[in-house]
Amino acid sequence: MRCDRVWHNARLATLAPDRPGLGIVENGLIASEAGRIVYAGSEADTPPFEARERIDCEGRWITPGLIDCHTHLVYAGNRAPEFEMRLAGASYEDIARAGGGILSTVRATREASEEDLAEAALPRLDALIAEGATTVEIKSGYGLSLEHESKMLRAARALGNRRSVDVTTTFLGAHALPPEANGDKNVYIDAVCRDMIPAIAREELADSVDGFCEGIAFSPMQMARVFDAAKAHGLRVKLHADQLSNLGGAALAARYGALSADHLEHADEDGITAMAKTNVVGVLLPGAYYFLRETKLPPVELLRKHVVPIAIATDSNPGTSPLTSLLLTMNMAATEFRLTVDECIAGITREAARALGRLADIGTLQAGKLCNLAVWGIENPAELVYRIGFNPLHVRVWRGH
Repeated sequence: MRCDRVWHNARLATLAPDRPGLGIVENGLIASEAGRIVYAGSEADTPPFEARERIDCEGRWITPGLIDCHTHLVYAGNRAPEFEMRLAGASYEDIARAGGGILSTVRATREASEEDLAEAALPRLDALIAEGATTVEIKSGYGLSLEHESKMLRAARALGNRRSVDVTTTFLGAHALPPEANGDKNVYIDAVCRDMIPAIAREELADSVDGFCEGIAFSPMQMARVFDAAKAHGLRVKLHADQLSNLGGAALAARYGALSADHLEHADEDGITAMAKTNVVGVLLPGAYYFLRETKLPPVELLRKHVVPIAIATDSNPGTSPLTSLLLTMNMAATEFRLTVDECIAGITREAARALGRLADIGTLQAGKLCNLAVWGIENPAELVYRIGFNPLHVRVWRGH
C-alpha cells in the first residue's frame, strides 16, 4: 500500500468508540494518504506500506487533533476594565450604567471592519492552535444586525483560510437585544427569523444556528421560532441552555434534535433524559463557571447516568470566559466538575466532534478520518489534564501535514 507518510514508534490514544477508555494502542502506527488516515493501530499488525516519509515518534503519545466546539472568538475590544470594576465590587447594573457589558462589545464590533475582526481574532486562534487544536467552532452574536452578524461570520470563515485549521461557523443572532430594538424582544426575533437567517443561509455563512435561552436573553418560545426558521433553511441548531436558571433549555434542544446543549448548570433530569433520547451532546464550559464564580455545578452524574456524551470547550469570549487554552479547560473540568481524565480528553476530541456533527470526519484516530493529530511529549495521558500552564505539544498535524 502506498501512503504519503507514516508515524511509527508511537503510543496512540485513538478514542475509537469500539475500544475501552481512550482506545490506547501501545507500539502504534498511523499512516496517511491525501490528508486522511489509512491505518491507525498496532505496528505489529500493520500491512506493508510504501511511505514517502517515515517519522519516528520516539515513544511519544498521539491523540486526535484537539477540537474547541464552543467559542466566540471573533469580536473587537475587550472587557478588562469591567473585570477590574467587578473585582472592586461593582455590580452588573453598575457596569452596564458605565457603558460595559455585552453591548460594549457590540459597539466595538460594529465599528470594526471585517479585516479588523479577523486580525484581532488571530492571536486567540493561534493560542488554540499552539496547543494542538485542529478544529475550532466560532459563533457570531456581537453584531445583532444582518450587516454586522454577516461581517463576523465572514471574518470567522477568513480565519480558516489564514491558518491551517478547520473553522466551523455558528450564527448566534439570538444572543442579546440590540439597543435599537427598544426592549422589544419579539420584534428583534422577527428580524432574526425573517431577515437574518434566510440571508445567512443563502450566502452559506453559517454551519448552524445557536441562541441564548435565558431570562436575561430569550424565552423558550422565542428560541423555538428561531429554530423553526433555521430548520426551514437547512441549518442544524444548538443552544446555550440552562446556564443561569432552568427554563427547560435542555428539553427544547432535544425537541429540535440539536447538535448540543451547552452550559447546563441548571438542567434537570427531565431535560437530560430528553437529550439522551435524541442524541444531543452536553457541552460543559468550565471557564465561564470559573470566571463568573458560579456555585451551581452542571449535573455531571445525570449526564453519566443517562449516557449523554460530554464535550468540553473554552467558551472563549470577552465577557465571561476570556480563555484560549484547551489544556487549561481540561484541568478546570477535572477540578471543578470532577470529570475523569478519560472524559476530559474525549471531551475535546471525540465528543467535541460529535457536538459539531463532524464525528464522521474528525475526533478519533481511525481509517477514513482526516489525519488531524496532536503528538505529545508525555509519559501518560493524565499529564494533559494534570499540568497547569505547561504545553507538552511536540507537533501538530493538520490534514496529514
